[in-house]
Amino acid sequence: MTGGRPRGNGPQGLPGISVTGRRAGTFCLLLVAALCAQATRVQVFRADGLDHNSANQRLTVERYAQPRGDILVGSERVTGSEPTGGRYAYKRDYTDGPAYAAVTGFASQAYGVSQLEGTEDDLLTGTDGRLTGWALWDAVSRRRNPGGDVYTTLNRAAQQAAVRGLGRQKGAVAAIEPATGRILALASTPSYDPGSFAGSAAADQAAWNRLQADPDQPMLNRALRQTYPPGSTFKVVTAAAALADGVVTDIGAPTAAPFPYVLPGTTTPLVNDTPACDRPGLSLDAAMTASCNSVLGYLGVRTGLDRMVAMAGNFGFGDARLDTPVRAARSNFDTAMDESQLALSSIGQFDTAATPLVMAMVAAGVANNGTVMRPQLVDRLTKDDGTTVRLMKPATYRQAMSPAVAAQVRTLMTDVVENGTGGNARIPGAVVGGKTGTAQHGVDNSGTPYAWFIAWAAPAGSAAVPPVAVAVVVADSDATDVTGGALAAPVARAVMRAVLGG
Repeated sequence: MTGGRPRGNGPQGLPGISVTGRRAGTFCLLLVAALCAQATRVQVFRADGLDHNSANQRLTVERYAQPRGDILVGSERVTGSEPTGGRYAYKRDYTDGPAYAAVTGFASQAYGVSQLEGTEDDLLTGTDGRLTGWALWDAVSRRRNPGGDVYTTLNRAAQQAAVRGLGRQKGAVAAIEPATGRILALASTPSYDPGSFAGSAAADQAAWNRLQADPDQPMLNRALRQTYPPGSTFKVVTAAAALADGVVTDIGAPTAAPFPYVLPGTTTPLVNDTPACDRPGLSLDAAMTASCNSVLGYLGVRTGLDRMVAMAGNFGFGDARLDTPVRAARSNFDTAMDESQLALSSIGQFDTAATPLVMAMVAAGVANNGTVMRPQLVDRLTKDDGTTVRLMKPATYRQAMSPAVAAQVRTLMTDVVENGTGGNARIPGAVVGGKTGTAQHGVDNSGTPYAWFIAWAAPAGSAAVPPVAVAVVVADSDATDVTGGALAAPVARAVMRAVLGG
């Protein structure tokens, strides 16, 4: 036939495309577009959520597919990676794990990461962008770089001295290099072995459960994450505030402190622990040497709440973001108190509470001519080949007081060691300044007191900034003489001797 539309031609006269075929093709194109849109949504917009979904084990398998980078003390590695032969190819292991647990924390296939293992996790696992050579290629190929290493600021001898000194007692040590803020020792007892639950087997779960149920809380980092009433060690802060404000101008001159000193607005006298304090007009030097509550409580009230709060803040009290890079718990000095409460707070009681780290910062600030340096636990971060990707530099935290005031406070602390309650911290051939503290707590002060000692030490005759400052707290002990001078001062002495090389 002629004159008609050829059979099988489409509407535009194209051969071979029927209306049905065109519709089917359009439908297939729509399906392809929908699939592309879905793939884009899943792979781009939902990728992060799916990657971190608890049901997705791919990332966990990848995470343990290669050895983890290490944490080092000096040139020695205190961590390692152990092949498992299982689905997770490697698990973490630790050299002398309990001695360094307060620093390293743990890296567990089942229970995650903590402490430096947590704050530096990206570097240690090889996912940190600073480890990447060709970022785009690594992203496309999903190539994982070898884990980097974390070099700590710890002094091995000081750390071992801290752990040995605390022994089986419940307590903590924090030691700092005053001029730089480098943390030289950070110990917490009782401790735990982070390698005991690094895997995901039944034995790891059993070890974790035992630690969680332990009433002594071995996994609590008492050096960074626990606060205690600092007791008379806080008198160093009060003395600094009184001198900086001009309430006291001469540490050897009589003060106007009465005896007895009745807490303002009450009929309750602020009692002392020794008859040497029971007379009016004691000098600040005599009051610090004998640790007189009545004098320092009086001076705290005379200095005033605002200035006491400011001085405490200069040393880290009230800072909820004090990172080392591991975050420390917030130390407390109340910002709203009546005068009787201020008097008690000025001798480290009432609601005053501090971490050992912050009390080490107090001693370090005094030693460093009044400048408090930001505490830091990491010296440098490197690639696996040793190339540095970040080098930490000293940073000032606060100028707490003038060098002249700091010199007066150092004299006070030296007299405490030479002539007062801190005699157990003396080191032959060194100048040591310190302050004892025995902090009451519990209902009606019925708990075993916390025994504190803060100190700094320098070689005799040296004009340089003392190389070490330390804070020690013994929170529970079987000793009969539970005082800072008896329990904490010997531990501080051992740590300082280790740094001085004695």
